[in-house]
Amino acid sequence: MKKHNIFWLLLLGANVANAQHGLNSIYSAFGIGDLETRDYSRNFGLSSTGIAARPVGYLNDLNPASYSAIPTQNFMLDLSLRAQSISYDGKNLNQTAGDLNFKRLAIGFKAAKWWGMSAGITPFSSVDYKILSKQYITGSGAAVTGTMTGTGGLNRAYISNGFRISKNFSAGVTTNFLFGPMDVSQSVGSDSIVTQRHSYTFKPNFTVGGQYQGKISDKWVLGLGATYRFQTKMKLQQKLNIINQDETVLFTEDRDPSWFTLPTEIGAGISLSNGALTWVADYRKQQWNGLNNKGTGYYYQDGERYSTGFEYALQKQYYNRSYEGMTFQVGFSYNKSPLVINNTPVTDKSGTLGFSVPSKNGALRYYIGLEAGQRGTSNNGLIKENYINAVFNFSLRDIWFIKRHYD
Repeated sequence: MKKHNIFWLLLLGANVANAQHGLNSIYSAFGIGDLETRDYSRNFGLSSTGIAARPVGYLNDLNPASYSAIPTQNFMLDLSLRAQSISYDGKNLNQTAGDLNFKRLAIGFKAAKWWGMSAGITPFSSVDYKILSKQYITGSGAAVTGTMTGTGGLNRAYISNGFRISKNFSAGVTTNFLFGPMDVSQSVGSDSIVTQRHSYTFKPNFTVGGQYQGKISDKWVLGLGATYRFQTKMKLQQKLNIINQDETVLFTEDRDPSWFTLPTEIGAGISLSNGALTWVADYRKQQWNGLNNKGTGYYYQDGERYSTGFEYALQKQYYNRSYEGMTFQVGFSYNKSPLVINNTPVTDKSGTLGFSVPSKNGALRYYIGLEAGQRGTSNNGLIKENYINAVFNFSLRDIWFIKRHYD
């Protein structure tokens, strides 16, 4: 058989509350999948900006140095979910889909006066697509439909440590563990035989960061931050399975492993705050040039992401002390993806809003972040994705090691 007149066609469905599979994106069919660029903490409403931020009320995963700012005796727990709706626009394509996914679970605490720690798990990349191609049987001219389906992706489990070096400087390091399966299944026409290619990897990766924070006036505090993620060469274990419609394995074979290089990423950020109003801005660059072989119709270039945001926090008084009440956020980001398809760069631009409110006793904070944006283009055979994201974050703060006194 030979392929002829291959066309992209996504079969979309609303798979609500499915933690690993729901939305289809053709951009997840390349490399190790669609790399996650967003932060699903309270930074989300700031367009995932916060390399220079040192919050005391939530965990900032964008810079490990920030964990030294966790208040003494505090234990924090964060849980985030994302609801998403996407419309797809392309040649002979106009469809929508939506789902609800788990995005983040993290804990953090103060290990010492100068040392904060955090650990968590979050998706690192996602593979979720379905492609139909029209194929013809040689000699007969009969057309059949070939189906290729990709699922899976990598997760990131991490342990972070932040250390206060001096009054104004902090440093930190994050040890990431990248792991997970990626599966591609192929079938032709009504044939009940399916060919599966299974890939799996487990690889540590490291990110270091630093922060400076100091007063520039009586009311305003300046923050500067920088991060560096080390390049990592990942070994992908490969396995081939041929199964029938009853999922009986007819043939299995271990294949030679393949390799994929995750590039160096550098980041820089700035923040300016007077306690109530905060401005943040970040720049991130992934150095893809020269890494990983070109594929059919695509290649990688250096990726860049620009983002900025404002937050306004209402202040409340409790026993002559000020604490954070409701917060309001707005942000904007522009992401030049490293992926280039049909000589067309894939860009992603979006705007965000965020709102949070504490519970009556202040131990629990509820957060909602909204994002609307557009990724890709409908030109040159690609697909434009118009999306709306809603993030629901629940942050718990508890006080440890309090000595109780009884009369």
